[in-house]
Amino acid sequence: MKKSLITASFLSIALLVGCNTNDMADQPGIYQQNGNTLNVSDREDLYNDRADNNIMTENRSEKFGYVRQQKSPVQGENVSYKNMHTMDREQVADSISRLAVTIPNVDDASVLVTSEEVLIAYTMDAQNKDKRERTAVADQVKKTAMSVVPRWYHVYVTDDPHLRRDIENIATMDAGSNNVKATIDQTIDRMVKESPQGSPMSQGENENGETKGEKYEEKHNKR
Repeated sequence: MKKSLITASFLSIALLVGCNTNDMADQPGIYQQNGNTLNVSDREDLYNDRADNNIMTENRSEKFGYVRQQKSPVQGENVSYKNMHTMDREQVADSISRLAVTIPNVDDASVLVTSEEVLIAYTMDAQNKDKRERTAVADQVKKTAMSVVPRWYHVYVTDDPHLRRDIENIATMDAGSNNVKATIDQTIDRMVKESPQGSPMSQGENENGETKGEKYEEKHNKR
């Protein structure tokens, strides 16, 4: 009799735990994940392990994106970076360039994404070359890129066709290439000097998203 009661108690607890666990899963479109990711609004294979692995998609779904992330489910546990996804810079460059050419008067866009900068060379419609129009287009191109990359990134744009080749040359390098930082810095200096960069990003930032004292901001203010 006592054994039957104990067995029944365990079964009841298991059922309660199962029901509790399924509460969130029963909500339409919310799925449980392992580790520190608590809930997502779509299956992982649809946004992390897709064949195209691109942040842009042909899927015209009207669903919102939602993920809840917890630093660690165990208090005091060290944060693990083992399963943390890294940004595919080539895919980000592809996404920015696709968005950029949808902007009116932009016919062509070459995009370079480094670990902290985005450099964009674009071609404007030949009929729209006055300073005001150039500045307006530069602002749109820049803000398009800003909407894709993390906020610590700085974005530099140019409508000078001669600088496109410089950007393409940097694209053949990587972070370990000799003089790559100096080459990037020189290219950015020319982009800022020769092409409009649009309007300041905010009250505390310049046109490229730099705050006071950052590496390019002080040089630009001296011009």
